Amino acid sequence: MDKKYYKIRTSYREKPFGKKDVDPDPFKQFSNWMDIAINSGIKEPTAMVLSTVGKNLQPSTRMVLLKEIKNDGFIFYTNYESKKGHQISENHYGSLLFYWTELERQIRIEGRIEKTSNEISEEYYLTRSAKRRIGAWASPQSQEIESRKFLEDKQAEFIKKFDGTAPTRPDNWGGYILTPYIIEFWQGRANRLHDRIEYYLDDNDWKIRRLAP
Repeated sequence: MDKKYYKIRTSYREKPFGKKDVDPDPFKQFSNWMDIAINSGIKEPTAMVLSTVGKNLQPSTRMVLLKEIKNDGFIFYTNYESKKGHQISENHYGSLLFYWTELERQIRIEGRIEKTSNEISEEYYLTRSAKRRIGAWASPQSQEIESRKFLEDKQAEFIKKFDGTAPTRPDNWGGYILTPYIIEFWQGRANRLHDRIEYYLDDNDWKIRRLAP
């Protein structure tokens, strides 16, 4: 099937963005933009694209939610036995992408991914509702299942197992933290001449440069 999308175009507004406009600290700059996204009413402002590559060098991408910034890293949670979990165990490097259409902004992040401590995973798990805690037990994430009923039966099984008590955290579920060495802030501009400001680590010091769009 051949189909062209040449005529689908978006013209961006003029919002100048340069090195003089950013905070010297990339995490403070990230927080500034994230606060704007949250306060703007955008749906799921903390949603981010996570890309990982396993030992077969085949990239894989999915949406996850940013839950916390801690110790200069970006934290998300998942099943350690999922596809992304296996890829991270094979290759600890990955990337994140935030894209806010309404603000005509992106943030690209590259870095190294490791598991968080059990304490961090436990702290977050206890903030989840009982039904969402059960979900972590019920879903064999990324594995083939025969039907939706399989999940519903598993959910019922674990509801019965915990029988009104607070579900504990499964050993195969917890947090990852991506520690960045590159953070890029992208602001849409007219005629595809977008503004791109990149922070990069140089001898443990953050430097700032402008990139061509």
